[in-house]
This record gives sequence, structure tokens and C-alpha cells, in this order.
Amino acid sequence: MALHINIEDLLSSKTVESDRIEFKEGWNPDSIYRSICAFANDFDNTGGGYILIGVAEDQTTKTAVRPVKGLTTKVIGDINTEMIGLNNLIKPYYAPKLFVEEVDDQQIIVLWVIAGSERPYEVPETITAKHKTWKYYIRKYANSIEAKGAEKEELIALSNNIPFDDRANTQAVITDISMALVQDHLRKIGSKLFNEVGKLTDIEVLQQMALLSGPMEHLFPRNVALMLFSEKPDKYFPYTLVEIVHFPKGASDKEFTEKRIDGPIQQQITDSLAWLRNNILQEKVLKIPGQAEALRTWNYPYTALEEAIANCLFHRNYQVREPVEIRIEPNFILLYNSGGPDRSIKREDFAIGKVIPKRYRNRRLGDFLKELRLTEAHATGLPALRKAMQLNGSPEPVFDFDDERTWFQVMLPIHPSFNRTEMTFPTSGYETIHELLKNILQQYSKDLGTTQSAIASVIAGDIAEHANLIDIQAIEILRDIDGDIADDIAGAIVGAIAGMNMDSELKILKLAKQPSNREEFLTSLSMTNHRKNYERYMLPMIENGWLTMTIPDKPTSPKQQYLTTLKGRLILEFLKHKTK
Repeated sequence: MALHINIEDLLSSKTVESDRIEFKEGWNPDSIYRSICAFANDFDNTGGGYILIGVAEDQTTKTAVRPVKGLTTKVIGDINTEMIGLNNLIKPYYAPKLFVEEVDDQQIIVLWVIAGSERPYEVPETITAKHKTWKYYIRKYANSIEAKGAEKEELIALSNNIPFDDRANTQAVITDISMALVQDHLRKIGSKLFNEVGKLTDIEVLQQMALLSGPMEHLFPRNVALMLFSEKPDKYFPYTLVEIVHFPKGASDKEFTEKRIDGPIQQQITDSLAWLRNNILQEKVLKIPGQAEALRTWNYPYTALEEAIANCLFHRNYQVREPVEIRIEPNFILLYNSGGPDRSIKREDFAIGKVIPKRYRNRRLGDFLKELRLTEAHATGLPALRKAMQLNGSPEPVFDFDDERTWFQVMLPIHPSFNRTEMTFPTSGYETIHELLKNILQQYSKDLGTTQSAIASVIAGDIAEHANLIDIQAIEILRDIDGDIADDIAGAIVGAIAGMNMDSELKILKLAKQPSNREEFLTSLSMTNHRKNYERYMLPMIENGWLTMTIPDKPTSPKQQYLTTLKGRLILEFLKHKTK
């Protein structure tokens, strides 16, 4: 039988989290059966795990050491025979699926330990001992440990709590599963099982993928099979679809567009993203004076939408007859799904970006979506969403749910540069810059009510956009940055304009208030006037637009001097304000 997942993905921990994979250089039944028991108990509802025998683990990367050590054909045969007897020692009886895979011209064993439907399971602490003591084991921090105290009680309480997506659907039949969709999935993930379709019966293929449940004389599809591999999942789970509503002028206006997206879950994700990409996403390109690369921003970063939509369909409650809703208004996109977060997650966890659920609602569905690269690895989806918004210069996403955990929503604010009225800026004198900053702050904090980092990002962009209208060398040092700019916003502006300001860079900016040559700058930093020092400390500042050359058309002129630009002076002034 062929393994349902790409073996290289397991060896590199690509689509399955490393804490769900164990590498065993050799056959150690005591340790291996404790892990089989722990994976079968699936205490956190993550979907069981995999044990690779004949493979050493790299302790740093937590991936396989290549080339693998491998096992001889005789050893594999002996292990197979021994496991037939050892499986009987697991109570209640449990047998992991065993595959022999060829890797690096060597043979290895892969044990696929599917989350058991009759948990809790227990196994002898030392399975080879004459006098055996049975114990419950669970997974914690990539280790198999004995379940004790409250954890043991909770494990026993989970005995009848099989996640909905892993339950048998007795209202459906095997022929409701589209083998064309199954085959397409296996092709996309590079599974060797793809080559077995047509050689094996449909039932054998589906059993290999653990998509069926029940006795051989009366097998039923599991819910996850109907979610992913039936043409119309909403036939079995009503309102399993995505509803998109677009209000281009706001919800109070009569003009709106509706779009309903159905089909297999993975198709709903890709089709929803395609519709948003074609109808909603916009890019703005801003040319920054003195910088080769233009500043590119999107109204909504695609990666953030990818994470948000995939997580809505991954974590929704399919027992509730409500669609996933995507509501688009002029200033934001709101995504809503039924079924709130696990009660192990606190509301403040979303604020600090550390959302680690104790267990998942749809563990099997998550596994399949990860194989397709449609969701991120274990508990990294929301951090990835936040990071995508930050990299785009967008405001932070806003998460919300009710106290009863019946619904969850995420609001993605539009990038501030796509949501503003046109403003006219004066173009000469010191008061120009003062008013520029003041007007932008007032406009965006009033209209958007957005985060300080977003305001700072907009200010940075506008300063860069209008800097070419101002005679930089005619501007004297800015003196009075108003108290209108709060210290924390000032600090955020510094970061948005300049990134990280090292001491050496600040020294150069201060010295260059008056035109100075390269040697003077480097000497002030206690460095030699060497080309490498220039390239390391000064050239990046020129490329960032913090310094300008007095003879820009002759960069190597012996009379060349350098002067702090408008942007550089603003950096210094904001820093001065922040320390007041």
C-alpha cells in the first residue's frame, strides 16, 4: 500500500508539524508504543501523528538526517511480525497503519497513527516487560508522556468527543465521494498513492486515506471526505458556502454586489480569493525621490486574505447552518464564521498575537488543507495574518467573538493611503512641513480611528511623496514639533520612515546638518576613510534618502560633500521630541 502523503514532506516537516512526527533510528518497541498510544489518544485533537523508523533526527532542525539510515528487508519483516502481537497490548485494541517507503536508496517504515475513535488508549509502560503496568500517554511539546491527574481525567472525559469532521456520516454513501477530486488531491500533494488509483479499488484508496468508517460490511464516508471530495458539500452540511457582499459606497447605500461560492472546501477558499483578487484588490506604486525602488502597497495584502479565509473555513462549525460571510465596505473587509475559538483561548491572546488552541474543532480538515498549502502550520495562521498586514503598512487586524463562543470575526482595515480625501500641501518654508505633519495626523486619526503605526506609515509615505516639492537645502533645522504629536506616535513615525536608527547613523545625520565631506563623517565615528566604511555606513543612508550629495552628478568628486535631507532632519526632530 502507498502512503497517502508525500514522504519528503514528512522528512522535512513541511505540511505536518514537527511535534506530530517522531524519527526513530532503530526499532525500540517500548518507546515507539508509548508514542503510538499518545498519538492515538490525540489529546489536543491535532490529528494523530507519524513515526518514521530507520531515520535519525537532526536535533537542531527537528527534521530527518539525510541520507536516512534505513532498515534491511529482514528487519522490516521482523518488525511487521512483532507488531501484530504487540498491537494486542494496546487497550482497547489499536493498530497503526504501516507503510514501507524507499528514501535515499534505503527502506524505512512509516507508521501512520490516526487519532483513535475509541480513546482513551493505554499501553504497558514497558511493553516488553514480563510484568506489565498499563498507563495512558499523551503528546506534550513533541514528547510522549504519561497522562496524570487532571490531564488523565480530561483524557477519559474525551472518550466520546470525536471531532465532527472525523465522524461517520450515516446519511451518505461511498459513491457520494468523487474519486476525481480524490485523485486530483493526491496529484497536487505528490502522493505515491496517486499512481495506485485505478489499480486499487475505490474503497481501498479511501481506506488508505482514512476517509471511511464502520465495519467492512457497511462502510460510511467520514464527514471530512464529504467536505473535501464531494461536489456539493452543502447537500450534507447545509449552508456550507461563502457569501460575499460588497458595499462600494457603504452599507447604508442601496448599491451592493453579492457573490455565492460553493463546492468542495478547498475550492471555496481558492474561488473566494480569486474573486477578491479580481474585484477588490488594488496596488498603489509611490516613487520615492532619491530611491531606486518604488514603494508598493496594497489596499489589502493578499497573504492576509489568504490566511483569514482559510482559517474561517478550517475553524467554522459545520453543524451550524450558517455560511461564512465576507462583507466588504469602503474602509474594511469583515470575515465572519459560525463557531468561536476554543475556550482555552483567552480574548487577550488575540491582542498579543499568541493564539494557541488546546484542541482543534476540525483536525482532519486541517491536515488536508495543510497538505494543499492552504493553511499555515500549527497555530501560526493568525500571526502570519498580522505579519502580512504589518509588512504592507496596514493597520492591525481586529478579532472579535461572543462570550458563548458561537461566532468569530476578523476585520481587516484598508491601508490608510487608499482611504483619504485629497489634501493640498503648501510647498515652501519651515511652516510647510509643520502643517503637513499636523494636517495628516488630524485627518487620519479622525477619519480612520486607526492604529498609531498605520498613521506613522501614511505620514512617512506622504513626506516622501511631497519631499521633491520642497527645497531641502533651504530648510533650516526644524524647531517646534507641536505637542499635537504624542510621544508614542512620534516613535512610530521614526520607525516608519527610518527603520532602525543606529548610533552611527544618528551621528552622521547630526554632523550633516552642515555640509561635510566623507572623511569628516568617518573620523567622527573613529573610522578610517576607507571605501568599505563608506559603503557600510553612508551609502545606505544616501540610498534611503537620509543624506544627499551636494554634487549629485559627480559622486566621486573630491569636493563632494553630504547634507542631511528633509527626511533625515525629520528623523532627528522626532527623536528629539520623543525624549522630551
